[in-house]
Amino acid sequence: MPDVATKLDDLIAARHLRRGDIPHNQKKERKWSLDTLAGRLVEILSVAEPARLTAAFKVVRDAQRQSDSTVWITTTNSSFFPPDAAEGGVDLDSMPVIRLPLVDDIPRAADTLIRSGAFGLVVMDLIGEVGREARIGRGAPARLMGLAQKHDTAVILLTGDPRDSGRLGPLVSLRAEASRGNKPSSFRGGRMGVIEIHIIKDKLQAAGWRHTEPCCGPAGLR
Repeated sequence: MPDVATKLDDLIAARHLRRGDIPHNQKKERKWSLDTLAGRLVEILSVAEPARLTAAFKVVRDAQRQSDSTVWITTTNSSFFPPDAAEGGVDLDSMPVIRLPLVDDIPRAADTLIRSGAFGLVVMDLIGEVGREARIGRGAPARLMGLAQKHDTAVILLTGDPRDSGRLGPLVSLRAEASRGNKPSSFRGGRMGVIEIHIIKDKLQAAGWRHTEPCCGPAGLR
């Protein structure tokens, strides 16, 4: 007779079930990864666009290593540059990039994509025309959060100035500030740097933890 516990673990790993006696994500490790962010509404703030893009690319790579489908939603005139993403380790062949004419269309598109249940990670680049940030309807965060939980999808919103944090409302489960700095190195070309992700809000554990790792920014992300 098959081992029941083993079969249950297999189903959970396949994202069909969650254990009812363990609150979702309660025992996630403190690391910047898809497992930590799954089923949550996550905001990445940064004055410098390269920092928030690098922070998001880290999660995309993690999702792709796990063969979890990812989609990136941005505008037709954003600074998202596919060669930079590829040089940062992102497999562009397995990540559709949706470019919309208006930044305000992004939340509606994300709603449809998350509702499909086809994606483990949805990234919304909310900085659009001439630096203007998308207007998020009052009910949008609640809908996105509910869909993220229902489909166990990590929903990442890329926003701007950390001084304006909180404008997406209290339903954001995790809020992080990304920054990049230089690191003394003999790396050829002198492009070695460090990405630091400071967690300033986390509903599932104490905020204040950080993720730091070296990064080699390609020309477009320097």
